[in-house]
Amino acid sequence: MLIGLSMMLCSRLCLNRRRIAILIFLLGLRGFSQVSQSSPEDAVAAGVQALTAGDLETAQKFLNQALQQGIKYPIVFHNLGVIAQERRNHAQAVAWFRKSLALNPHYGPSRLLLGSSLLFLGKSNDAVRELKLAVRSMPHEPAAHLQLARAYASTDRWMLAVDELQKLMVLAPDNAEYAYQLGKALAKLSGWSLQELSRVNPSSARLQQALGQEYAIQGKYDRALAAYQQAAKADPKLPEIHLGMGLILLQLNRFDEALAQVEQELALVPDSKMAADAKTRIESEKAVPH
Repeated sequence: MLIGLSMMLCSRLCLNRRRIAILIFLLGLRGFSQVSQSSPEDAVAAGVQALTAGDLETAQKFLNQALQQGIKYPIVFHNLGVIAQERRNHAQAVAWFRKSLALNPHYGPSRLLLGSSLLFLGKSNDAVRELKLAVRSMPHEPAAHLQLARAYASTDRWMLAVDELQKLMVLAPDNAEYAYQLGKALAKLSGWSLQELSRVNPSSARLQQALGQEYAIQGKYDRALAAYQQAAKADPKLPEIHLGMGLILLQLNRFDEALAQVEQELALVPDSKMAADAKTRIESEKAVPH
């Protein structure tokens, strides 16, 4: 009798689309006792081994041989999709991955790589759909969350992108690349939020506050103060506005005005530790001769 083989291949996608790290598990099917040298299963095994070694030509030859001999395993179509993706033929890769999923709709690796190829082809909405299914079937696979975040980012859904990247950081908290991607997405989310605030309510106090924060980060304190003053004019009782003005006035060495703003903040939020700390800092700075 012949030994049937079932293989799982899961690709971890890198920033460079040409590099895919492949993890393969080989599981022997029960009910068989020996392998014929010319068996279709033997061709599948040889194809997987060649693919693992990076020999795409030989891998494709053996996998095509298995298909010609009647083998219709999902993993055969999946591995042919991997070969097509390695060759940057993403349209062909999509076709192979869909054939794999037609036989096994729950095969997460095919969903993941299908989504990545769709994303490369600019079919972002289709990619989101497939990658959401990939995440559902492989919730602990970092590559699935990373690719879904990229798909969300490609459609300017920054809140969802940030959410996926935060999940990714839980899975791999020490990964510097993931941390960088999260920071980049948060910056994009901040910019998107400002645009939305500007569109919905150009005179919003929060919009002026956000602008003030951006100017302060850039060291443009006069413009930052003007933005915060506009925010206070729009809503004088909004928390954090007077605190922000106080900290900017501190940078300008206008200590009495800074203290007055922080006192207003404490009147609004008496338990604010940030405001209390700011008051202590301003008083200390004021006591130092300038």
